[in-house]
Amino acid sequence: MADGFQVEVTETAREAGIVFPVFLTRAVYDAYVTIPPGVTGQYEAGRPWGILQMLKFAIYKAQPDQDRLHFALYVRNDNRRPRLVKLIAICAPMDIDEPRPAITVMLCEEE
Repeated sequence: MADGFQVEVTETAREAGIVFPVFLTRAVYDAYVTIPPGVTGQYEAGRPWGILQMLKFAIYKAQPDQDRLHFALYVRNDNRRPRLVKLIAICAPMDIDEPRPAITVMLCEEE
């Protein structure tokens, strides 16, 4: 997190019903949370909520011991129609010194 490659969204994730700490990679945050200039009708604080809701549904559908989830959601980054984006969530130890599980959401190409 300190290096800026991950953005913590744990508080919002807890509101969504996810008990583990959750992080978005910087690429996910920049592409699907930050609102591009000129785009109207979007609320930046609400955009992580959509990602986390779809993550929660993927978690509910996951098989036991599955540590990698593919999920998708629609995101509107222009003033036209939303487009489908695919993401991956990985559950792994938070850090080498912190074995507690954490979830990182990333772009498919970041895997």
